[in-house]
Amino acid sequence: MKTQIFLKVFLLLPLIIFVDYILMVVIGCASCLFGFGDSFYCGSYCLLGKGILLLSAVLFIYLLIPDLKKILTHKKHVQTR
Repeated sequence: MKTQIFLKVFLLLPLIIFVDYILMVVIGCASCLFGFGDSFYCGSYCLLGKGILLLSAVLFIYLLIPDLKKILTHKKHVQTR
């Protein structure tokens, strides 16, 4: 059970961050190619980056919550006589 959390933290989280990075690079290169000015990078690009990072954080928390819930609500099977 704890190994699933470690796998998600040490494999899935870096993968999500890497995909965010690649996505922001592609958006930045495309906006440079289309000739957007400095106002795009100071406004829309920053807001878009914050939105992408927020969605990634929500996705990671959504994937992590079931495992954390299992650990916190785990009851030991005790036999009563």
